[in-house]
Amino acid sequence: MAIRVAIHHKTRYVFDRPVAVSPHVVRLRPAPHSRTRILGYTLKVRPEHHFINWQQDPFANYQARLVFPDRIRELAFEVEVIADMTAYNPFDFFVEEYAAEFPFSYDAQLRRELIPYLEALEPTPLLAAWIASVPREPMRIIDFLVSINQRLQQEIAYELRFEPGVQTPEQTLRAARGSCRDTGWLLVQILRHLGLAARFVSGYLVQLSSDLASLDGPSGPAKDFTDLHAWCEVFIPGAGWVGLDPTSGLFASEGHIPLACTPDPASAAPITGATDPCEVHFEYSNEVTRVHEDPRVTRPYTEEQWDSIDALGRLVDADLLKNDVRLTMGGEPTFVSIDDMDSPQWNTEALGDHKLKLAKDLLLRLRERFAPGGLLHYGQGKWYPGEEVPRWALGCFWRTDGEALWHDPGLLARVDHDYGHDAVEAGRFMQRLCAQAGLAPGFIHPAWEDAAHYRAREHALPLAVDPRKATPADGLDRVRLARVLNHGLDNPVGYILPLAWDTVAGCWYSTRWEMRVGRVVLIPGDSPIGLRLPLDSLAQPAEEDREPERDPFEAREALQRRHDMPQADFSRSWGGVAQQAPADHAPAQPGARKSVVRTAICTEARQGKLHVFLPPLEHLEHYVGLIGLIEKTAAELAIPVIIEGYEAPRDSRLQKLLVTPDPGVIEVNIHPAASWQALVDNTTALYEDARNARLGTEKFLIDGRHTGTGGGNHVTLGGATPADSPLLRRPDLIRSLVTYWQHHPGLSYLFSGMFIGPTSQAPRVDEGRNETLYELEIAFQQMPEGLVQQPWLVDRLMRNLLVDITGNTHRSEFCIDKLYAPGTASGRQGLLEFRGFEMPPHARMSLVQMLLLRALVARFWNKPYRKPLVRWGTALHDRFMLPHYVWSDIRDVVRELNDEGYLFDIEWLLPFEEFRFPHYGRLELDDIHLELRWAIEPWHVLGEEIGSFGTARYVDSSIERLQVKVSGMTAGRHVLACNGRQVPLHSTGRHGECVAGVRYRAWQPPSALHPTIGVHSPLVFDIIDTWNGRSIGGCTYHVSHPGGRSYDTLPVNAFEAECRRVSRFWEHGHTPDMDLAHPGARGLWSFRTHAQPRTMAPPLAEPTGEHPCTLDLRRQPD
Repeated sequence: MAIRVAIHHKTRYVFDRPVAVSPHVVRLRPAPHSRTRILGYTLKVRPEHHFINWQQDPFANYQARLVFPDRIRELAFEVEVIADMTAYNPFDFFVEEYAAEFPFSYDAQLRRELIPYLEALEPTPLLAAWIASVPREPMRIIDFLVSINQRLQQEIAYELRFEPGVQTPEQTLRAARGSCRDTGWLLVQILRHLGLAARFVSGYLVQLSSDLASLDGPSGPAKDFTDLHAWCEVFIPGAGWVGLDPTSGLFASEGHIPLACTPDPASAAPITGATDPCEVHFEYSNEVTRVHEDPRVTRPYTEEQWDSIDALGRLVDADLLKNDVRLTMGGEPTFVSIDDMDSPQWNTEALGDHKLKLAKDLLLRLRERFAPGGLLHYGQGKWYPGEEVPRWALGCFWRTDGEALWHDPGLLARVDHDYGHDAVEAGRFMQRLCAQAGLAPGFIHPAWEDAAHYRAREHALPLAVDPRKATPADGLDRVRLARVLNHGLDNPVGYILPLAWDTVAGCWYSTRWEMRVGRVVLIPGDSPIGLRLPLDSLAQPAEEDREPERDPFEAREALQRRHDMPQADFSRSWGGVAQQAPADHAPAQPGARKSVVRTAICTEARQGKLHVFLPPLEHLEHYVGLIGLIEKTAAELAIPVIIEGYEAPRDSRLQKLLVTPDPGVIEVNIHPAASWQALVDNTTALYEDARNARLGTEKFLIDGRHTGTGGGNHVTLGGATPADSPLLRRPDLIRSLVTYWQHHPGLSYLFSGMFIGPTSQAPRVDEGRNETLYELEIAFQQMPEGLVQQPWLVDRLMRNLLVDITGNTHRSEFCIDKLYAPGTASGRQGLLEFRGFEMPPHARMSLVQMLLLRALVARFWNKPYRKPLVRWGTALHDRFMLPHYVWSDIRDVVRELNDEGYLFDIEWLLPFEEFRFPHYGRLELDDIHLELRWAIEPWHVLGEEIGSFGTARYVDSSIERLQVKVSGMTAGRHVLACNGRQVPLHSTGRHGECVAGVRYRAWQPPSALHPTIGVHSPLVFDIIDTWNGRSIGGCTYHVSHPGGRSYDTLPVNAFEAECRRVSRFWEHGHTPDMDLAHPGARGLWSFRTHAQPRTMAPPLAEPTGEHPCTLDLRRQPD
């Protein structure tokens, strides 16, 4: 994420007459100790006739001494500084043990060396009072510096002051305001009086505008800014000089470029000198310009690039429309908290209170944007083995015809508010709802908890335990028991109304539930009562009473609109269902019907809110009608409700959006878009609302590595209805996509997450069983070309091939679970799911990813792709693990798209390369250029181990891989070595450029492959000159902090993550000559009596076998 800037500083004096000018001293060159890397510097002086002498003052600051032999009328200085604004962590330092807390005393030797920086002015009254107010109790030195720096920022107001010189501390404290140099000098004096060595710093301050507006507080400057600035540095043993900026209250960072650091401000003035007395006109300017920006995830594209992307999206749309493809695209993007990086719910666990809170906030925002008349639904999600309770699923449903499904949002209760509702309101609501449906109240059943079960649980408790008191630490069973006992076993929990639709009579009907115990006793548990009904105690329904599952390919008529219905029939106008009003249809009496209705609507009060549980319904018309009855009842009783239970039936006339939890993330099932513009609007809105709900798309590992959320961004292709799906109408489209992905591994690995391989969540078709490709070619032979009339064909041909090595159809890069699964109607949606995509950190990156898919679909619809499959063998996890080969493969994909008329720019994918393969460091050594990047490493699944919930299988993530790319080496002369072993470089096709991978153990887990092999860190890379027998230089990559710092928390943002990555790469640290000598030569040296030989033998080339592009440090040479 490197940003290079040019600081352009001009100072000009115009005199009213020719004047003699004394020698001037200019201190406008970055100091040698600047932590901000300076790439270029220039100083231009007018008049051109002058003499310049570069010097260093006693404190090692650069200064230019200028002599002007002639009288002049103009004096001008122009400075340009090229700086690399790569972030560094100003807190990344160690402190000597004796200085860990304030106050402390320097040792005698250090105190003598710091004498100029300890000299303090005589304390004046205000200064003495301020110093006396500083607490002297022991405090961590970092906390002390932060507190005193921020205190000054809060007490001294900033002002622009153009008078020369610096105010005294007394003046600054009395006025409670001052310029940056005044506040900086005040802090210097305060620190010196407190016994700390401090110095005054003048320099440039660079502040770049933020790519994203801050959610908390100010966002910084609206545009890039630079100016001369002043601050303070304090010397802490072990850490050295630490910069403090009391103007902002922050520590000095990459935006603070020191020019002069001195004990006194007079020695740090940017320009000093004198002229004859005269009138002078003064001009000054300071500008900063970005001269280079690496693609970054917060601003992946310029507006010009985005205009080109949008134009291509519209072109692809036109082709899809012209060819009647009927493509829709949806997805399942995932998000993480931007405030909590460390808790289990945002790393490994699926459920958590904070996650539920943010999900609710996001759902409300999305409803306001996409479905103002939508219905909020709180349902039960997935329930996996080992999880104590099922996951939740928050949904929003709305009609596609523009009619409101739920009219009054005020009648939808907020889940974070206690309305004081209890079982009385639940019974009253059910009574009124029953009447609205035209049913007699005798069909309503109170629901009771199982008294015998809970009494037995109560009696099993120890005598000293109060059964009515429990905390979450006591476990779910205890908490449930306490809740039930406090409610009372003799009080009903809620109310149940068996309910079904009579398609002949066109009305709702019900039946009594006759129970052996005489009342409805719920199954013990924590779920809503609708999921705990004792259905096994009911008579089994006759076969003719079972309602068949509705065929998703069945034609649907438009839902009736409110204004098309008689106003007298209130329920019809709200629900849009053709049913008789209660006045025209006599209510059914208890026992009038013989068959048993096994579906029921339920009401219960939980946590002060009334919940209405919906039964499963097959027809959307019935669902809409029931929702209308519920809203009418809620309006009449003025009781807001929470809708839960079964979701609406799948139907193209109803759109839905779901927010669900997954381990470590929140997943949003976004509704599909039928056009490029709709896709842009949906994706942009989702990312924006998620961020405003304090959800982000960036996650960082402990070492600063930038990853996606970890939950993926599954993309779905389909149609507006299953019958419209291009995947079912043209089976050869799936063949083209699968074949093309198999031919281009870069499409899998550029967009994938960290975990790849045969046991990952989305393995490629050639990463599993060896015979899969052979069987796949046979299946492709059976696949007809063009449009077909058998929608089931593609499922039958591909279902047993697009699986992982265990036969799991869901865990596949191309998942067809929802394409035309024979088991249920929900599996026949005509959807193809791409499960290998990691979550892009920016909305426009996600859109570019989907544009690539849309362009490929348009291409293959016109020209099906039918080629033999490639047997990559071990090259798949050797060559294509390296970013160079992935990028080369992607370049081929882009070139082929351009040949087909889709002008896709390869630069649009650069942000993905930077995100997927972060840059570690570069080394410039004469004409040789070396670069290190992260590379992919498949994680091996280990054998089963016994865990707390049974057997578990872990992965070995201790093995890592990086890519080394080098150019400028002379063939036959230079050799690259890593930890004393020759790296197997391969030419990239460019003259003098080679690339290879290095595989190494990064850390030592308790359980791993080859547990006896130790850690290979640090990795020392040497460029060896074999002609002269010596290492001419190199670099060092540390897997962890080279100073031994152990981080307790994950990085809070991209800046801290980048700081951690940068600190682990050194542009130095090559191996001394003697250490690289061949082991055999060392043996000879031990017998020599004279000087050791100067030449050394380079490490020998090693046979690489099945992985020719990678040096595996775990495997010893034969």
